[in-house]
Amino acid sequence: MSLQNNGKQKSLKRRFLLILGATTFVFILALGLMIMFWSQMPLQLTKWQRIAFGSLVIIYAVLRFSRLFKKDPDEE
Repeated sequence: MSLQNNGKQKSLKRRFLLILGATTFVFILALGLMIMFWSQMPLQLTKWQRIAFGSLVIIYAVLRFSRLFKKDPDEE
């Protein structure tokens, strides 16, 4: 097993949340790409509206993923 944080392993809760967050990131990213490029999706939007909405969803996914690595003050 690899040790992190000066010899301390991540807690079970922290590992679970990392896996759950990574899975959520993949699904939200896939949703954004589906909105942008899947023309058969039942959304009544123009091409530019699809690209804009899909881009916003992808940006949201990236922001959620970046918050996974923010350290809580009480976990030190």
